[in-house]
Amino acid sequence: MVGKSSAMASPISSFFLILFLHLVILLLLSTSCGSSRSVQSTKHVGLFIFGDSFLDAGNNNYINTTTLDQANFWPYGETYFKLPTGRFSDGRLVSDFIELPLIPPFLQPGNPQYYNGVNFASAGAGALVQTFQGEVIDLKTQLYYYKKVEAWLRHKLGNAEAKTTLSRAVYLFSIGSNDYMSPFLTNSTILNSYSKSEYVGIVIGNLTSVIRAIYKRGGRKFGFINLPPLGCLPGMRIIKPENNGSCLEEVSSLAKLHNIALSMLLPILEKQLKGFRYSFFNFNINLRQRMNHPSKYGFKDGREACCGTGKFRGVFSCGGKRLVKEFQLCKNPSQHIFWDSYHLTERLHKQLADQMWSGESNAYNLRDLFQSL
Repeated sequence: MVGKSSAMASPISSFFLILFLHLVILLLLSTSCGSSRSVQSTKHVGLFIFGDSFLDAGNNNYINTTTLDQANFWPYGETYFKLPTGRFSDGRLVSDFIELPLIPPFLQPGNPQYYNGVNFASAGAGALVQTFQGEVIDLKTQLYYYKKVEAWLRHKLGNAEAKTTLSRAVYLFSIGSNDYMSPFLTNSTILNSYSKSEYVGIVIGNLTSVIRAIYKRGGRKFGFINLPPLGCLPGMRIIKPENNGSCLEEVSSLAKLHNIALSMLLPILEKQLKGFRYSFFNFNINLRQRMNHPSKYGFKDGREACCGTGKFRGVFSCGGKRLVKEFQLCKNPSQHIFWDSYHLTERLHKQLADQMWSGESNAYNLRDLFQSL
């Protein structure tokens, strides 16, 4: 009887085993498909990047400019990429931590694929065409490049799908710093022709026209990074030796006016433009906090750059390819907030990206924008 029971149990057990395995396979397949849809969905939330050296992933490698506006030489990129990429940092930038795969610069040679977005930012660029004119890709030209990408997407996807892609994409802006710093770094007398508020109004006006143009072409989700305390950058602290290393308040005050105007503009656009949503990141406050209390955020130095020469390593000589050839390089960039005279270390970019992605905001954070339809 024992042998007979075993023989009868065997096919029944096999049946349930096969049924179980079949159900497991179906479950795995459905999970895999669901996961694939999720990845595909995320992939189609593109990121279009406009701005200056804070976000330039290498566009200036491909234009006729000077080494003042390029970072395609050692030691730029040494921490992460192990070679220079054109990013003004020892490694990655804020935008590199926000979206994967890395968003390529628009001018990078090769077969362009813009489904995930593209980076138009250019070191030295401003909202004004006159800012470092002829040496950078100003914001108006960045908009022109965006229109070319829009046409490419419509050609590849058709109007309906391209419209969906563009409306779901996030448009990230960091622009204005060079408009306010350039008069102090060159022989420009442009500030003599306007009051501070008038000059800021022109910069904000140019930015507004670009925002409206992108909205008109389907853009709905925008991310904005306000300006840092510009006068406290190492390169600006040394402009007036009589200040004895204090922040250059003349330029910081312009940044402050700009930030106030930008924070007032965005709610107005939200009311005027149906479906317009925005994330506003207070870079100014976040940088000040770290400069004033570096150890609280894991840094050892909040004022001196890692790479450069002179007081605060504020002379813009990092890499020895600029007007001044002499430079010093710190041993550990991650201990510094500033990488060179005007730009940040990868570690700080990562901290800022984390804040931008999930931090509290009166409007949306970037994660909200990417996850919204």
